[in-house]
Amino acid sequence: MLDEAILDQAWTLSPSVALRPEPFGALAYHFGNRKLTFLKRPELVAVVRALGEQPDVRSALVAAGVPAAQHGAYADALARLADTDMIRPRETDQGRAVA
Repeated sequence: MLDEAILDQAWTLSPSVALRPEPFGALAYHFGNRKLTFLKRPELVAVVRALGEQPDVRSALVAAGVPAAQHGAYADALARLADTDMIRPRETDQGRAVA
């Protein structure tokens, strides 16, 4: 399992990514690297959408209604999205990444 430190970091959807709603969740397409990712759970889509509006990943998980017992699994899924630049650390007002 991923180091759960990501839960206390601020992340956001990459500006190069578009989410297309689907019955199973969503398709995430990265226009820069041309990667297509299936987000197979509506809850994961809700978390990804909430990332930019919440102070950290844990808050986004809570806002999306993800039970605390599942936070580790969602942290792993978000780390895989970060590996392909679907999500990225959010910058602070000073222009530095907070992750």
